[in-house]
Amino acid sequence: MAQILDPLPEDKNKISLCCYINATSQIQVARITNIEDWYFERVVFPGQRLVFEAVSHAILEIHTGMMASAILSDTIPCNRLALGSAPEVSDSSESDEIIPVLQTEGADSPVAIAK
Repeated sequence: MAQILDPLPEDKNKISLCCYINATSQIQVARITNIEDWYFERVVFPGQRLVFEAVSHAILEIHTGMMASAILSDTIPCNRLALGSAPEVSDSSESDEIIPVLQTEGADSPVAIAK
């Protein structure tokens, strides 16, 4: 997945595909600020899944509330949000197995990818 707006620095070698779910009823702002020369900030609506690429030592900050009074409500290491390596696509479809790969606090069901 390409980071079109602000790509990760080229010298970062341990990039993971990550997923965060806003399991609240409030709009949240997800932000990563601990990576030098990189800025990541996205609005995450209630029930929305945010899929993004980040280096393993990045920390996702979750800010909740109105924009003028948003508070830092959580910090999550991105290695806890990593989906793992994506399955390789093959020509033969052997099965439609669903593999759960992550369950965040407050989520009703685990995030899953089809294999």
